[in-house]
Amino acid sequence: MAKVIIFGIGQIAEIAHFYLTNDSEHEVVAFTVDKEFLEKEKFHDLPVIAYEELIEKYPPNEYKMFIPISYKKVNKLRVQKFADAKSKGYTCVSYISSKATYYNTPVGDNCFIFENNVIQPFTKIGDNCILWSGNHIGHHTTIEDHCFLASHVVVSGNVTIGESSFLGVNCTIADNVIIGKSNVIGSSAVIFNDTDDNSVYSPIETEKSRVPSNRLRGF
Repeated sequence: MAKVIIFGIGQIAEIAHFYLTNDSEHEVVAFTVDKEFLEKEKFHDLPVIAYEELIEKYPPNEYKMFIPISYKKVNKLRVQKFADAKSKGYTCVSYISSKATYYNTPVGDNCFIFENNVIQPFTKIGDNCILWSGNHIGHHTTIEDHCFLASHVVVSGNVTIGESSFLGVNCTIADNVIIGKSNVIGSSAVIFNDTDDNSVYSPIETEKSRVPSNRLRGF
């Protein structure tokens, strides 16, 4: 068990507090934010500390961190804060839901893996990755550091997801594909071939019908 400080006081930090409190051995003892965003003294009845002052009040030899920052700027904000926390001497815990299907896959530090993820054998997940609920991660797949997978992503077998990539809801990656670094794969995209670094795939949105709903027959 570790005493954990969560970075942030937004929705993802609130979700992290819920899961760590209700489905882990860890104890959340405080939240922290950058000093310029320090607008309240408490969150969920726990102290909120300026990040710049954290090391004095919660030293890294006694406390660990969890940094559940979103995919904004293609994960760069989470990358920066994770690296900074490590440079200060903090170790970051990872959370793997008790409701995930998981076979002791190697998982790095500061990973946030939600319920109903199916993580098949012989996969590897790097540092600082977030896998929202309900993804399928196929056998012999490698997810490199700092990736974010939204819900119901299907990653087939022997796939590599490049560092700092984002995979949107319901996208599908075929067998043996290598996704380049810092890719943005949009919702419901289907990828059959390797991709270059910094690629963006944006599926076309479903078109609105010209027929209004009150004129539909038999519905």
